[in-house]
Amino acid sequence: MLDSIWLRAAGVAAAFTLAAATAANAAPAPDPAATEGAAAAVTLRYDDSRAGGWEAAIAAGVASWNANVDNVKLVEAAPGTRAEIQIVATSGWPQATLGPVRPGGQGRVELGSQAVTQGHDKTRIAAHELGHSLGLPDTKPGPCSQLMSGSTAGTACRNAVPNATEQARVESFYANGLGLAALVPADGRVLVDAS
Repeated sequence: MLDSIWLRAAGVAAAFTLAAATAANAAPAPDPAATEGAAAAVTLRYDDSRAGGWEAAIAAGVASWNANVDNVKLVEAAPGTRAEIQIVATSGWPQATLGPVRPGGQGRVELGSQAVTQGHDKTRIAAHELGHSLGLPDTKPGPCSQLMSGSTAGTACRNAVPNATEQARVESFYANGLGLAALVPADGRVLVDAS
């Protein structure tokens, strides 16, 4: 009988030791302070179903923003779902509603062929107009290194990447899940990017 009790006690002790050793070697619990700043990115959906001929430029412009800002992501809306950003092709000059657009909000981007006819780069136009949706006004006149300088950088400019200042401004709008975008109402002005 004592042998049986001793064997059970030894088994319990071995199980406890194994559990303690496993817990000691397990991955540490995430530090709440470290994960607090890593809030999920805000997702904004866009609908480009009425932007025929601009698909490649839109995809490249979206990819540029998604690669250069961390806390807001642009994704194509599934057919039949609501999109915060409506993108359409027009015959006039490019223009967009000034954001920052919030989830559930509404913005419009018009990709005008008149700028392309005059020699401006389609990808730069798409990225620039999406920048308006993300809350950035024009910085005209400006150099090619500023995406938001738009047409004033000239027709030779092909830069479709926001510079560090433009990136930081968008990051501030969507920081901590929504940041300033939740507090600052979208401007709502339509910015026409004619020369």
